[in-house]
Amino acid sequence: MKVADVAAVDRLLAKEFASHDAPIVELVQAQTRDPFCILVATIISARTKDACTAGAVRRLFALGEGAAFSPADLERLDEEQIDKAIYPAGFHRDKARHLKALPGVLESKFGGRLPRTVEALCELPGVGRKTANLTVALGFGLPAICVDVHVHRICNRLGLVATKTPLETEMELRRILPRKYWIAWNSHLVSFGQTRCKPTAPRCEGCPVARFCDFRKEREKT
Repeated sequence: MKVADVAAVDRLLAKEFASHDAPIVELVQAQTRDPFCILVATIISARTKDACTAGAVRRLFALGEGAAFSPADLERLDEEQIDKAIYPAGFHRDKARHLKALPGVLESKFGGRLPRTVEALCELPGVGRKTANLTVALGFGLPAICVDVHVHRICNRLGLVATKTPLETEMELRRILPRKYWIAWNSHLVSFGQTRCKPTAPRCEGCPVARFCDFRKEREKT
């Protein structure tokens, strides 16, 4: 795949994305339009399947007292309450500890206001570049490229990049991918990676982007 193919591939992936349920963080975005809610949902979603994340997010947000779950709600809850709400999300104890610490760090470093940059968000407990990028993109609607294992794997399979780590993939996509695709690229590729282009036994037969895919071409040679 070449950079010139991005527009065509994105159209095909967008059509494929529309035929499946949206990832849980996109659903939180649609339901709340609140950057803090998106940040919390993204922290919970790490290494956790969407169905489990959905339940954890719903239980935690139900403990809030306002229209949208807020730092004040987390501040009021103790770590055990948070852990009980988000269980059995992956690494739930670590996530509960990070979420409990979040309001205090947010207040001390940023005056209680959620920052709008990837670098600043990464100063918050439990927040790495993937979480920060997704919060910037979905929470604030600003250009950001969220690269998880799905995006990293599929971009390499397509041949759009040749990188060894998600961070390398993010930096390369920032360099070559037109900005208008940055926000949607994660949603399209995560959904595609969960439903078709899986780590093992990808369903190449009938794949809508097969003609652009270097991985498919190599498989056909063997």
